[in-house]
Amino acid sequence: MTTGGTKLYFEDMPVGFCATTGSTRLDAAAIKAFAAEFDPQPFHLDEAAAEKSFFGGLAASGWHTAALTMRLLVTSGLPIAWGVIGAGGEVEWPRPTRPGDEITVFSEVIDAKASRSRPDRGMVTVRSETRNQKGEVLQIMTARLVVPRRPTALA
Repeated sequence: MTTGGTKLYFEDMPVGFCATTGSTRLDAAAIKAFAAEFDPQPFHLDEAAAEKSFFGGLAASGWHTAALTMRLLVTSGLPIAWGVIGAGGEVEWPRPTRPGDEITVFSEVIDAKASRSRPDRGMVTVRSETRNQKGEVLQIMTARLVVPRRPTALA
């Protein structure tokens, strides 16, 4: 399910709620530019070095995949009323993101608890899979998010 731009509140995100983002495509130039600034390792910067590496070819930094995942979640996947505010989580990269990959994020709420001490919010745990055009999972992120309660629900 996509939200069509409607702002999401805690009450909109029960366990089982799903969202799918739009897509974005990576090319070698973008992979190298990100790596040059944030993760300057040879397998992210140089095709010849990458061929001889663990990855067997040019691979995007996992942090590049994470940054693109975040952009997709914010712009087209989880338009949470206060923004996507993380309170912790974990990230896995089961396979590398490659030049030419078109990535999409598929998210599901796996836990939701209203705060007892702060009635204006709840904590929602979201499992997001970032997949390429072949459906291969490139990243799995499980994040606990602070989500506001709908103001009318507090009255």
